[in-house]
Amino acid sequence: MTQIETFLKELDEQAPITREFMKHAQTADFDWQPHEKSMKMIALATHVAELPTWIAMVAHTTELDFASAPYSPEAIHSTEELVAYSEKCYQEGRAALAGMSESALNENWTMRSGDIIHSVDTKAEVIRMTLNQEIHHRAQLGVYFRLLGIPVPKSFGPTADFATF
Repeated sequence: MTQIETFLKELDEQAPITREFMKHAQTADFDWQPHEKSMKMIALATHVAELPTWIAMVAHTTELDFASAPYSPEAIHSTEELVAYSEKCYQEGRAALAGMSESALNENWTMRSGDIIHSVDTKAEVIRMTLNQEIHHRAQLGVYFRLLGIPVPKSFGPTADFATF
């Protein structure tokens, strides 16, 4: 199995899990945050949904410069919009990944803020980090759900709310 096939397999396995999390993010709770230093639920859920687009960005660019391309999250106003946005982002990331060559995975990709270099990694390393970030932030979203009494969907096995595999 090639690296791209491995990444595609993982992306495809994670998409339905993420979709379930998006379905559980209730519009009425979008402005809730567990602590003043924490993101609001909608910001966190939007970030989880959009992470596959980072794969597309990495596939088609050599760097991200926050100084010239400041972050601007998608405006999401309902659970239905969040689910649709998540699906769109998954499809975008998947298509870009499927169109990459194995050799492109070895090219360097830089994250910077103007002259400040945050990281220089291979595209494969950034894609791996992106897949990990989706899982990491989805778990954070699960904590938000638990604190709000929203059933936590299963990720890699049962939860207290969904005990069967």
